[in-house]
Amino acid sequence: MTTTLAGGRAARRQTMRRIRPRRSPAVPLLIALAAGAAAVLWLWWDNTPSLADTSSKILAAGRITGLLAGYLMALVVLQMARVPALERRVGSDRVARWHAMSGRYTLCLVLAHVFLTMWGYALQAGKGLGDIVQQTIDSINQLPDMGKAAIGTGLLFVIGILSIGGVRRMIGYDTWYHVHLLTYASVYMTFWHQITTGNEFAVEPAAKTFWYGLYGAVTALVLWYRILVPIRLNLRHRMRVAAVIEETPGIVSVLISGRKLHRMGAEAGHFFRWRFKAPGMRFSSHPYSLSAAPRPDMLRITVKAIGDHTSRLRELEPGTKVWAEGPYGAMTAQRRSRGKVLLVAGGVGITPMRALFETLPGASGDITLLYRANTTQDLALWGELAKIAEERGARLMYAVNSPDGERPDISAESLQRKIPDIENHDVFMCGPPGFAQSVYEALRGAGVPARRIHHESFEM
Repeated sequence: MTTTLAGGRAARRQTMRRIRPRRSPAVPLLIALAAGAAAVLWLWWDNTPSLADTSSKILAAGRITGLLAGYLMALVVLQMARVPALERRVGSDRVARWHAMSGRYTLCLVLAHVFLTMWGYALQAGKGLGDIVQQTIDSINQLPDMGKAAIGTGLLFVIGILSIGGVRRMIGYDTWYHVHLLTYASVYMTFWHQITTGNEFAVEPAAKTFWYGLYGAVTALVLWYRILVPIRLNLRHRMRVAAVIEETPGIVSVLISGRKLHRMGAEAGHFFRWRFKAPGMRFSSHPYSLSAAPRPDMLRITVKAIGDHTSRLRELEPGTKVWAEGPYGAMTAQRRSRGKVLLVAGGVGITPMRALFETLPGASGDITLLYRANTTQDLALWGELAKIAEERGARLMYAVNSPDGERPDISAESLQRKIPDIENHDVFMCGPPGFAQSVYEALRGAGVPARRIHHESFEM
């Protein structure tokens, strides 16, 4: 059974504007962050005297790794704050990659800082490399805020281990998500050690003011966008489950009702992080894309059952309270730069593509959707897609395995045969990472510039 949410024309009117894509602020942001790192290096250089012996050199190395780790810690938390300018302009998946990369660098710098500093202290006390453990214990007992810093470092190490790809998949998304929240506690505990024992902050009051300002601003953003904004959104719109409908075996759509949902600022291509107030789901927050253009009284998500949380969605009862955070994501009509658009979906990645297929403005023949699935039975929402294609004069194509299991050919050559002017298209793509990578390479081989391939991906 399928359910169609009407409203495509109204949604197209909302996006019917002169094509003028927003530029991603990613490059200016990276330049600003690099400038901040350069300022930290200058602060260390300006407060580093001549290094006469080995212990002084090692301690200086410990200081710079500590300063850079402290700076990156603030950025790691900023990337968790879900600031709209980052989530919607840069893209949630890119911010997530930045966060993961920054976290790895931070952990490496913290471990280097601890090792080098303790080694330097041991040398100053006339000890050797083998006395680092005892020197660390002595420093924790003697120096201010070192106990809290040790706990924070331990938490950061645990989070880093659990964030390794293989380990993360073993423990499950929900466990990883809640453990990951301990990053806030880790940063709080290590912050005070930076202020009380950091040489740069002891001799440079301006540096201490800057550090307080940096961490204070990041804390304010986290409190506002992760706590206060979601509370306001959910109190205003009061969302509940309206219905749960099975689209194909293993794939369900959840209709969500609420008050004045059009004022949430959601667009086709956006996703929310959803929490359903049902037994076994109250403490689980998962990202799901809108699978239809948002209406003033209704939103819809379509989800494939691939885990405990997604499998429970079919059991939701009408009237169940819903808590949502968002909208997030940068894969919307505002990324479009050309008149013609190709939408490529793999599996349940059809959800945001279906919403865009309905709403992207275009004349007959301007919009093409390519849907990849294992079998024709796996083509979720196919009835809706066919109806939209007929009404809009859009092209709808599917690629499924042959009866003997052979995969369809989605190569540069096959794409050029099906869409001769593909190099003049914008491409929106959503699907599993392996599928997305292979299609990306095929698109590049077909002459589509990288700047016109728009993609967001999330590994759960």
